[in-house]
Amino acid sequence: MEKNSVLEKNVEQQENNNVGADMKFCKHCGGKIHKDAVLCTLCGRQVEKMNENTQPQIIINNENNNSNVNTNTVGAVGVGNPKNKWVAFFLALFLGGIGAHKFYEGKILLGIIYLVFCWTGIPSFIGFIEAIIILFKPNPYYV
Repeated sequence: MEKNSVLEKNVEQQENNNVGADMKFCKHCGGKIHKDAVLCTLCGRQVEKMNENTQPQIIINNENNNSNVNTNTVGAVGVGNPKNKWVAFFLALFLGGIGAHKFYEGKILLGIIYLVFCWTGIPSFIGFIEAIIILFKPNPYYV
């Protein structure tokens, strides 16, 4: 009986040692894997280096022929009529109720609206708020 179990173990070891033509051993865990495998399916580690020919060649073309002829000036900083910050501030602070600072900035329609509603006191309040806003603008600021 002992001879049978020893014989079976020897046959099993020989079967494990005989790697077929399409199999190989993982060098990390010793498991049988396919001969073309790059990663071991048992331990997940890389068995061989990646084949250089299987990677696609990436060609990067960084040629820039842009001449940068941008003539769009809408919303650009420094474009428009420069206005003195302090003149606009004092006009908004003392004459904001009648829209003097809006006339100074060239916003005639808003200045007329301030004049029309000056009796309500609302333009005076808005003029005070705008005086504070003007304080945080650069000198000169552009309208």
